[in-house]
Amino acid sequence: MTQGEAFTSADGLAGLTAYDQTGEKIGSVEQVYLDDRTGRPEWVTVKTGLFGMKQSFVPLAGARRQQDELHVAATKETVKDAPRVDADQHLEPGEEHELYAHYGLARPDATTRGPAAGGRDRSGMAGAAGMAGAGMGGAGNREYATRAGARGDSKDEMVRSEERLRVGKEEQEVGRARLRKVVVTEDVKTSVPISHEEVRVVREPIREGDTTRANIGEAETEVTLHAEKAVTRKESVPVERVRLETEKVTETQEVSDTVRKEQIEFDDAKGERGTKGEGWRDRKQGPRH
Repeated sequence: MTQGEAFTSADGLAGLTAYDQTGEKIGSVEQVYLDDRTGRPEWVTVKTGLFGMKQSFVPLAGARRQQDELHVAATKETVKDAPRVDADQHLEPGEEHELYAHYGLARPDATTRGPAAGGRDRSGMAGAAGMAGAGMGGAGNREYATRAGARGDSKDEMVRSEERLRVGKEEQEVGRARLRKVVVTEDVKTSVPISHEEVRVVREPIREGDTTRANIGEAETEVTLHAEKAVTRKESVPVERVRLETEKVTETQEVSDTVRKEQIEFDDAKGERGTKGEGWRDRKQGPRH
């Protein structure tokens, strides 16, 4: 791991954004874990996984702080693949040894690590509270560390683990809808009445006594005929508004996956082998009389 700065206090670490050694964002720092002996920050938990539902332990060895960023010496994939450890209690020696091995670090000692008090506070008070709890060396803190160490050093017990399926939701783009208009042509027929003038000859006899002069010779006359003609013109008028709207429809979808869990096998005094799962509790095995 690269050389970093030595953190002497948990002040301001909670709430920083963690980045790996290549500058890729990992997640936000949630809790700071202090060395019970020295009171110095040793580990931080960083939110990782889908929607930040998992907290992964990251060592502060080789890490450096840059304003609101915490640059650690591990890669993002290494952090995401870190062993699953409960982030709400002390680190037991066995758990810490497993974390050191995962990150390829040498384990400095066998002391347990505890989370700084108020580790979830993003206001910068986490370090002060954490140092107060560790620096004063409270009896409750030490007693808990002693019990954790005793359990970790026990040779007659083991921890059974199992995976649990956590389902979240994310919104993603599945398609696009477009609205466009095109010009088409259609034939329109309608009826309109039109009129025209026609010529007809009207003859009226001249009655005796009319003062019309008689004039024998050639002559001609004419009249102008009129007719109506159908004419067309076109105009553009708005007829309707058309728009696209989205509607959210909720449906139930079944999600399935495979999870792993551990079973405990035991051999009794007769050499018989058995398998125990989660339902096995507080059953004693011993010789029958």
